[in-house]
Amino acid sequence: MTSDEGADPSTLPRRQLGRFLREHREAIGLSLAKAAALAELSQAALQRIETARTKKIRAIDVRALCELYEVAGDETLRALDLAEQAKVTSWYTAFAGLYSDPTFNMYVELETIAQRMVVYNEIVPGLLQTRDYARALIHSFYKDHDSDDLDRRLDLRIRRQTILTRRTAPVELDVLLHESALHRRIGSSQIMATQLHHLAELSKRPNVSLRIHPFSGGCAHGLLHGAFMILDFGHDPKGIPAEPPLVYFEGAGKPDLYLESPDDVRRYTEIASEVRQAALDEARSRELLRQAARSYPA
Repeated sequence: MTSDEGADPSTLPRRQLGRFLREHREAIGLSLAKAAALAELSQAALQRIETARTKKIRAIDVRALCELYEVAGDETLRALDLAEQAKVTSWYTAFAGLYSDPTFNMYVELETIAQRMVVYNEIVPGLLQTRDYARALIHSFYKDHDSDDLDRRLDLRIRRQTILTRRTAPVELDVLLHESALHRRIGSSQIMATQLHHLAELSKRPNVSLRIHPFSGGCAHGLLHGAFMILDFGHDPKGIPAEPPLVYFEGAGKPDLYLESPDDVRRYTEIASEVRQAALDEARSRELLRQAARSYPA
């Protein structure tokens, strides 16, 4: 993470910390007023922390709240780290270490509360992967990890997919998948064929749009921008954004990166729009997926 002259502190750590503390307070059945009194804070001050509406977050208050909520030691360290991150002025935030662990992954938490997601990728996104395709990728990347850790990562990836099928407010997913993903073999031929058929079926869901960006579609904005994701958290009844949208880049061994600047969000929204215009429509994309699946020998 870095400091940008003239920028405000990143809202992302404050938002994560607020949710973290609120969830732990509610888990032990404490009201906002009761928790504030026990932590020797005003109710308004605690509410501002939980709703990320304050830039002044004291480590002593965070520690006191974690003790009150009986938060485990490693999770308390996580909360204190978020409080420290919240002080840094930057339009972007990079998280690694604790936050790349499958238990405490920053992105996974954001994904569960997003209302709409726009994804551009050159491999099948995690939310759409079959278990075998995901296993092949995870085992290839985490070669030196033990089997329990690999299984934990795989289980988490599959559990994440419930945001597409949950009964209440399933996420609206707009996938722009580069044609290269259809030909980049992951695992066996059978795994690839099954994965591509799976994509074709998922694309029929009312909350999923999947369009293939063909090789002939060129480069949006005249550059090779790589994979990215735009997360939108919707609006409250007054039309105010529930949380500011952001752009996410998976670190793939390096820190994950989050852009919060309205200019950055706008730029990547424009890139996604250009890709969408150059992509095949949904019906043709579905047919191309099935055609590519048939190209893999049984």
